[in-house]
Amino acid sequence: MELFGIDYIFTSHQRIFWLYIMSAVLIASVYIYFFPLTRKEYRNRVIWWHKSAQMDYKYFFVASIIKVLFILPLILSSKDVALWITLYLQETLGYISPLSFSKESVVFLYTLSIFIVGDFTRYWLHRLLHTVPFLWRVHRVHHSAEVLNPLTFYRVHPIENILFGIRYALSVGLITGLFLYLFGAKIGLIQIIGANLFVFLFGILGSNLRHSHIPLRYGDFLEKIFIAPYQHQLHHSVAFTHKNFGGALALWDWLFNTLHIEKTNVNIVYGIKEGNSHNTVLAMLLEPFKKRSLI
Repeated sequence: MELFGIDYIFTSHQRIFWLYIMSAVLIASVYIYFFPLTRKEYRNRVIWWHKSAQMDYKYFFVASIIKVLFILPLILSSKDVALWITLYLQETLGYISPLSFSKESVVFLYTLSIFIVGDFTRYWLHRLLHTVPFLWRVHRVHHSAEVLNPLTFYRVHPIENILFGIRYALSVGLITGLFLYLFGAKIGLIQIIGANLFVFLFGILGSNLRHSHIPLRYGDFLEKIFIAPYQHQLHHSVAFTHKNFGGALALWDWLFNTLHIEKTNVNIVYGIKEGNSHNTVLAMLLEPFKKRSLI
């Protein structure tokens, strides 16, 4: 099951976990009820059976096979990083007694730190994928989608998967090693059905609508803190490709001047301005090695 990505539907840390999909459908239904002009657009079969959407479906299964067979065995383990960080701190700063925080406080701080540091490092890696010429050619695969659906999230080149795997291992390992050094055995993770509390909340509150045609907004104030689905849809547009890099938090975009907020819905053209030649899975895999316009 894992080989073909089917287990993603039953895994709570995956974006297309069945409960997250159901919550997205519910939120979308409520949105469409109050904004009926969207109903016709979103029910249009062109979105679901567009050639770009069909590529998403094909690419999802091929990419899941590549990930299991070739990428996962190469990814650095966050446990190895955590152990190295803990030993390094012990050797350089010496051993200390665990700080006198309650276990509940440590668990909450650890859970929150994993989420915030993870989102911060995701922002910067995502931004690099847009600014470094070769990395942009890698990331173009994701941005080549001309319509959006939940599986567009997995329209990612294997090189990008490796980079995000390393990012995850380093960020989680760094926080875990630091907390082990400071608090010892008190650390733990607040989980809901196996997912980090904040990852679960992110998923249940409609994360899949980011890769959809439901222009859900949170309002100007909240969109400086959290990335609304509409903000990420703008990020997928030709006009605002290099804005709104945040994963869950818009805070980083706001602090580092990459935030874009639209007060009204605009006509979004999805894809990449250089043109799209991704007619096959092989073409998508070879994309980073083609010579063309860069940023």
